[in-house]
Amino acid sequence: MTELPSGWTTRRPTLDDIPAILEVVHASDIAAVGEPDFTSDEVREELIAPNTDLDRDSWLALDPSGKIVAWAYPYNGTGRARDMANVYFWPEIGLPALRPLLAMLMARIAERAREFGHEVYEVRSGAIPGEDHLIAALTDAGFTFLKQFARMQMSLEGYSPVAPEPPAGVTIRAVDSGDEAEMRRFHAVIEEAFRDSDHPAMGYDGWRAQFESESSVSFDEWLVAEVGGEIAGVLQSADGSGDTEEGYVKYLATLRGFRKRGVGEALLRRAFAVYAAKGRPKAGLGVDLANPTDAASLYFKVGMTPLYRADVYRTEIKTPA
Repeated sequence: MTELPSGWTTRRPTLDDIPAILEVVHASDIAAVGEPDFTSDEVREELIAPNTDLDRDSWLALDPSGKIVAWAYPYNGTGRARDMANVYFWPEIGLPALRPLLAMLMARIAERAREFGHEVYEVRSGAIPGEDHLIAALTDAGFTFLKQFARMQMSLEGYSPVAPEPPAGVTIRAVDSGDEAEMRRFHAVIEEAFRDSDHPAMGYDGWRAQFESESSVSFDEWLVAEVGGEIAGVLQSADGSGDTEEGYVKYLATLRGFRKRGVGEALLRRAFAVYAAKGRPKAGLGVDLANPTDAASLYFKVGMTPLYRADVYRTEIKTPA
């Protein structure tokens, strides 16, 4: 069914809705993976993300009592030919909103494809194995399985705030966030290192706007690895919010010419030490299990384990030339 039941309504979200939206996402998370895995800061970031218009791109579904029971929105921070279709719904009580919101979202994404100027537009979505209603809705909408993603995590209880020495010839330090040239090189390393992966490229201005929109940025948790005075790798962290103080690795990037030399591991271990020194209880990150560099093996090596795995689905939209 692609129509809401009688008495149900939809409207656009506002930033005032963040607490209610977070309740929906947490209910969905708990049902799927056993614990919440989203913060209020992340809800805010998704609502105001680049290329997202609150008045056109996002919907809330309300049941007859006026309770917010579902949230749908796209994400394309780069404007390139790939969008994410995201639908969260309160288990059971929000289920009637799933297919109607997905249909509305896919229609809007087709419009976005034309607005961004793409004749062929990829759309992806994620689902946890066992989210049968969501998987069925995606399948009926033309999505097929693409690959798997893992949300990794480890406890920092008892972790030393002093990082082990990096390999000989490797120096680890915090980024100089006030040096525009260094920040541009930091971003360029991420883009260069991920060029042979599924990472959607993002320009410097978009990347900078993304982290500047966050409620806080801890640049002491952004790290640079140098070899012979040259930047060989970088690690970008994302701040925890009031919901969680987890230290989160957003990007870990090592340039091809410096791989298999312990650079990535040294960056990770220094980040964990910095997190531990600040009292962060856990460290986390997400990894594409199809990454050709086999990044997941490094994360297992340093002691991380999957909090959960998520399946990624895809479809394509073709727009008139």
